[in-house]
Amino acid sequence: MKLSASVGVIGGSGLYDIEEIKDKKEISVKTPFGKTSDKLVYGKISGTPVIFVPRHGRKHSILPTDIPHQANMWALKSLGVKVVISVSAVGSLKQELAPSHFVFPDQFVDESKLRKSTFFGNGVVAHITMSHPFCMDYSKVMYEHSKKLGIKSHMGGVYVCMEGPQFSTKAESKYHQRQGYSVIGMTVATECKVAKEAGLHYVPVSLVTDYDCWKEEDEVSQSKVIETLNKNIQNIKKLLVIVIPKFSKVKPQCSCETIMNGSLVTAKNHISKEQIAKLKLIIG
Repeated sequence: MKLSASVGVIGGSGLYDIEEIKDKKEISVKTPFGKTSDKLVYGKISGTPVIFVPRHGRKHSILPTDIPHQANMWALKSLGVKVVISVSAVGSLKQELAPSHFVFPDQFVDESKLRKSTFFGNGVVAHITMSHPFCMDYSKVMYEHSKKLGIKSHMGGVYVCMEGPQFSTKAESKYHQRQGYSVIGMTVATECKVAKEAGLHYVPVSLVTDYDCWKEEDEVSQSKVIETLNKNIQNIKKLLVIVIPKFSKVKPQCSCETIMNGSLVTAKNHISKEQIAKLKLIIG
């Protein structure tokens, strides 16, 4: 029997180490876009199926630049996923967004330089709207329940996506502050673009681990990030256990699932059979 789920979670490998997850199984999915970051993990929370993707691989061996977003999203969609919860660590660019807080951004600015952020190309052109990149219908549910859990959380804000893997210079950090951005990370923009093309509801949760390096007395380091992230992981696990079973009751008013309608520019009769087969799950 083929396993399926309507909710997918992308994040660190520790995310699926949740006591409440039952019937765990590893899944290998072959995709026309190459290998996924690692084997996917299927399980159930309160009877609700969910699929986890370790974004950087279980050994954390994949750079932000090299994450196979197309393969990951294709695999999730092929397994019936409609909603993707994206969990990632971020640096804060605002005093009030303190380490250990959760941020549910509503916009992003993409400053990455070296990544392919689309399923298309090779003779196929499509342009989707990105004016509202994240699915706020589901983000609001997560925000409301995070507050109920007593997690210090913030709704809205701009996520700026840097290339990495290095952290910011002080000049870059202060520049991002002046632009009014809220948090900085290395994954969400690219991941979101590909998820949107796949017609998925993309729901980012930004876990604040540090103040980047704009504060004179507080500079980011990997040790600080890991220390705070470990605390954040316990809170995000609690949140996932509560919200995932509730997602089935959400009636989204967004256009996430139909975003490809009218977005394909290249006529299908001008697309090769090989490309049609490769993109069938995406373009229908």
